[in-house]
Amino acid sequence: MYQFIAIEGNIGAGKTTLANALAKELQAQLVLEEFAENPFLPKFYQEPEKHAFALELSFMAARFQQINQLAVKRELFTNGIVADYFFLKSLLFASITLKEDEYTLFKSLFNIININIPQPDILIYLSTPIPQLMKQIKIRGREYELKITEDYLQSIQESYIHSFKQITNFPVIILQNKNTPFAMLQTVQEIIASAHTPGIHFITQ
Repeated sequence: MYQFIAIEGNIGAGKTTLANALAKELQAQLVLEEFAENPFLPKFYQEPEKHAFALELSFMAARFQQINQLAVKRELFTNGIVADYFFLKSLLFASITLKEDEYTLFKSLFNIININIPQPDILIYLSTPIPQLMKQIKIRGREYELKITEDYLQSIQESYIHSFKQITNFPVIILQNKNTPFAMLQTVQEIIASAHTPGIHFITQ
């Protein structure tokens, strides 16, 4: 049994829904990214260049604080931990949204912080077709997300896969997400019931 399971995915992929369902099934501690109250997020979608650095820095600080607290209490969660994000996403999104000089500074800060961040035992990435993402973003109706473009989602998708190919210390499962949430949950339960070698693996439902 993997003790620390991270669920990742592009914007609108359903990672939070899946993490909730999986944590409930496993009776595990649920850790959700706290993005709803970030004051920079709506501003970023209105004026990306002006607010990108503040947004990415605030997200990284919040993620660090949350995961750091998790590490201190980890031994208390006997049924494991399920999170709907992976700390590396801070660097990944920054590489897309920041100017070169801002990204250089951000990366330096990230590398200092990342040394002390606990890594998941397994990472499951929901690889979702871009048209499906656009549809799901529209359905959930967050006003500040409605300006997201297919090109932006495609760049995120490509950055995730590129970054995952560099990981060699734990399994990364790329799950082709073309099914219902219930079927996805069943597939993920099967995935975490089996042993996987470190590195990237591609699975189609």
